[in-house]
Amino acid sequence: MRQESAALIRTPTEQETPPPPPPRAERLRVLGSEAFDVLIIGGGVTGTGAARDAALRGLRVALVEREDFASGTSSRSSRLIHGGVRYLEHGHLGLVFESSIERMRLLRLAPHLVRPLAFTWPVYKGARIPRWKLNAGLMLYDALALFRNVKGHRGLNARQTIEAEPGLLPDGLTGGARYYDAATDDARLTFANALGASEAGAVILNHASVRRLVIEEGKARGAVMVDHLSGQELTVRARVLVNATGPWSDEIRKLDATGETHAVRGSKGVHISVPRERVGNREALTLLSPLDGRVMFILPAGKHTIIGTTETSTRAHPAEVRASEKDVEYLLASANAFFPQAKLARADVVSAWAGIRPLVSRGYSGGGDAGSASREHAIDLSPSGVIAISGGKLTTYRVMARDVVNAVEHQLGVPRRKTVTETLPLPGGDLPSFDAGLQAALPEVGHAEVALHLVRAYGSRWRQVWAFTRAEDSLSRPLVEGLPYLRAEAAYGVTHEFVHTLADLLIRRLKVAFETRDQGAEAARAAAEVMAPRLGWDAAETQRQLEAYSQDAGRIFNVDPADG
Repeated sequence: MRQESAALIRTPTEQETPPPPPPRAERLRVLGSEAFDVLIIGGGVTGTGAARDAALRGLRVALVEREDFASGTSSRSSRLIHGGVRYLEHGHLGLVFESSIERMRLLRLAPHLVRPLAFTWPVYKGARIPRWKLNAGLMLYDALALFRNVKGHRGLNARQTIEAEPGLLPDGLTGGARYYDAATDDARLTFANALGASEAGAVILNHASVRRLVIEEGKARGAVMVDHLSGQELTVRARVLVNATGPWSDEIRKLDATGETHAVRGSKGVHISVPRERVGNREALTLLSPLDGRVMFILPAGKHTIIGTTETSTRAHPAEVRASEKDVEYLLASANAFFPQAKLARADVVSAWAGIRPLVSRGYSGGGDAGSASREHAIDLSPSGVIAISGGKLTTYRVMARDVVNAVEHQLGVPRRKTVTETLPLPGGDLPSFDAGLQAALPEVGHAEVALHLVRAYGSRWRQVWAFTRAEDSLSRPLVEGLPYLRAEAAYGVTHEFVHTLADLLIRRLKVAFETRDQGAEAARAAAEVMAPRLGWDAAETQRQLEAYSQDAGRIFNVDPADG
């Protein structure tokens, strides 16, 4: 049954203070006692995007996530919103066109989370892609964006390329090109959709996993789930179920006895973070690794540089996928080939992480190469009526979510409503402009780096976070010295952002674990001091939470001695 018309749903403006989400106990009560139009399983960017879209269309929506929003692939990407210039090689023009349109849209709807990023692509003698081919490809890239990208590409000679990135190897350099895409905070983009879903009326719950499906007369009519925080088991009833669990989707298919169980094929992508001063890159670069010719990126990330990514098929379980020493060696050697003065070594690596791209099995070419596999998404319907979404990429999440909700409405037998996510800003995105938001924050916050972080993370809602520092002066202190993250964000995370564990805060709402050599261990102690009284942790529980955080961080950031 549809809720209030999407046209009447109000999104809080910059001047308004949106209320915090309902308490977890209340959300559990509603999940177990009310019936929903749709239950979405999976809190990655596609699942949360679908929940927001469906709720805005007036559907009664429930969403459950086994760990935390963006705890899988959605927090381990290259952090790019891009057309996908490398997909041109494989002839995926439709995907590039769609991605380019979405890039333009997200720059407008989430200016705090998605920002323009300039790339330099150097070309060397004997390169697989010579200058003429690169410039022709980038001309097509601009055309597929309908020439509405941030700026058009520009060809560079050797001197101009070195001027753009002085640290590059000059030997054999013939020139290059400059083009534009966009950068994002992948985990916060996912969370913005979760928050938007909640504010539109969806009932969302992290740290709750589906144990079995409720099948009645051959049709899926709900799921039995367990709340990992309380141990409570309950049944969520819904007319339609959506499997949006990414690399875990085959596990949900196994619960549906009639479903296909090999629809997704995992492709592992690894990134490493090193101090930016060690590389010396001014902006982003697109490179062809001299080791295997693969397209890779050097990306600015504040005080750090991200180098990535690899792409290899993997059978590793999504919860246990990690970088290997071989992966790290490959990325360091590739970067050193272009920045020889950097002489990057293993000791320079601040963090290393891996994610699994849930590619559609039938999207692989005959050779089975993950790099050439299609990033198109696919929606399947099992005989029991479970809708499953597979494939796709971060940039096109909104289109994937739209298509999922269209399928839900078809299953429900209700008239299709046009999505409003094409024009409605994400939470925090109602800024006149990013620069205007930053100029408003600077005098009040008084610290340029902190102000920049707050506006980038929270957009127009940065004042809500900063208000905690006025109520309690100690919350203005940093979680860890040298980074712009505040103790106030731990308090705000608990009250406003569904933060229940230290990993929720330090790995996903913030990037602390990615940007510290101890993967946030020191910051965890500071965060626990803030979170404990707000979550009712006593000394024993606080210690248990710290130990759990150490395990969570190790599971993601430890580097395996061999490939998994």
